[in-house]
Amino acid sequence: MATGSNIRTYFNGTWHDGDMAVMKAADHGMWLGSNVFDGARMAHGLTPDLDKHCARVNASAEALMVSPTVMAEDMVEIVKEGLRAYSQDTAVYIRPMYWALDCGMSAIVPKEGGDTGFAICLEEIPMAAPEDTATLTRTRFRRPVLEDAVVNAKAACLYPNNARMLAEARGKGFSNALVADALGNVAEAATSNAFAVKDGEVFTPVPNGTFLAGITRARHIANLRADGIKVHECVMSFEDFHDADEVFLSGNMMKVTPVAAFDETNFQTGPITRRVREMYWDWAATA
Repeated sequence: MATGSNIRTYFNGTWHDGDMAVMKAADHGMWLGSNVFDGARMAHGLTPDLDKHCARVNASAEALMVSPTVMAEDMVEIVKEGLRAYSQDTAVYIRPMYWALDCGMSAIVPKEGGDTGFAICLEEIPMAAPEDTATLTRTRFRRPVLEDAVVNAKAACLYPNNARMLAEARGKGFSNALVADALGNVAEAATSNAFAVKDGEVFTPVPNGTFLAGITRARHIANLRADGIKVHECVMSFEDFHDADEVFLSGNMMKVTPVAAFDETNFQTGPITRRVREMYWDWAATA
């Protein structure tokens, strides 16, 4: 079952209508997990940072020893071609993907110089309404480190751990989890990067090699600083989030998600959270 609707698939050099099959049972990616992807968005007729998302999927492939086969600038043009089938007011999730086809040494390692599978999936998925919020709780699961997992890639093999985080949080009645790194400091949420606002300044966990510091996260930081708002990338505790005036999440799927609660602590959607969303779409309209 797909997440969205009105799906289009790019595979073998052609756009196809529908959610088509693209993998075979013996593909390395099918049984040994060499799958990477990225996510971009079309919303309000805009595709913010599409070039960066296409570049990152190539970097993710290399981190999993999979050879990327499409230049980022060519990928951008392929995506734009596929999006012409949608109206400008349709919100679309854009997902380029790679996986290894051939097995190398002892099967487990992708074959060096082997063939690579490539596809792009477009799915119609609405943007969240401005009033939609998230609720957070703690989870016993943590973000891994580079010595344990390919945390320097947007790799499918990382997501079962995120799924455990979300399942635990939702079992406790919350929509998402605020997650620790190996040292017990806050890393991010289960599905997105996290920000806290205190006394008019913005704080976010410093990238420490346990999570992807997202493209949208970087855009928010740049916009905030250009607007004269201080942003601190620093080591953060769970208490820092309890003590915040505002908390919001940042990710490609919904861009900005206000947080209404972290366990027993409640928050209002504050002025900086609203300003971050406003600045993002103002920037996207002029980029």
